[in-house]
Amino acid sequence: MPFRGWTEEALEFFAGLEVDNSKTYWHTHKDVYETAVRAPMEALIDELTPRFGEGKIFRPYRDIRFSADKSPYKTNIAATLGAGYVQLSADGLGVGSGMWHMAPDQLDRYRGAVDDDRSGSALEGIVATARKAGLTVNGHEQLKTAPKGYPKDHPRIELLRSKGLITWKEWDPAAWLGTPKAKDRIVEFLKHSEPLNAWLQANVGPSRLPERRR
Repeated sequence: MPFRGWTEEALEFFAGLEVDNSKTYWHTHKDVYETAVRAPMEALIDELTPRFGEGKIFRPYRDIRFSADKSPYKTNIAATLGAGYVQLSADGLGVGSGMWHMAPDQLDRYRGAVDDDRSGSALEGIVATARKAGLTVNGHEQLKTAPKGYPKDHPRIELLRSKGLITWKEWDPAAWLGTPKAKDRIVEFLKHSEPLNAWLQANVGPSRLPERRR
């Protein structure tokens, strides 16, 4: 089945789940989830995988083992797509790309590359271009001051303080979300994000630490 977008039924499903996050609601409306929510995401991933890399849909169940909130279900559907991320909820569509969390060795390489005049200046230009295209560029967490070993007046202090770096864009619900135009917007975002991902892969790369130390 080709991707045709997410209909109003998908948004209504999540709006209802936010109000009644229960097994009863889930099982009563599971057919809506499968046909109006998950099936379009599967179709989207199938169509975009050849261009942007393998995709994976996250499980709809929350990990409540260490959470005070015992609500069993996530109120969105989310998937990875290569270096990208796609999320749908009652609030609309969100897309992201980059490195949300950097392991300690990745963070060391990132800061060294930001500090370097050549690679750091290149990153500044990439970030400026992405923001000009309407993307948000930031880290999930930022230090309040410069990291140890770097001056507080560093010319790229904003980038140095980030503990991850991603592009992000979101849209409120609208008629186009229920059409193939939704894929066009996701593709446009992912294309604008490619320069940042290329920089991160070239200068940071994957973590080489054992899993327990990341």
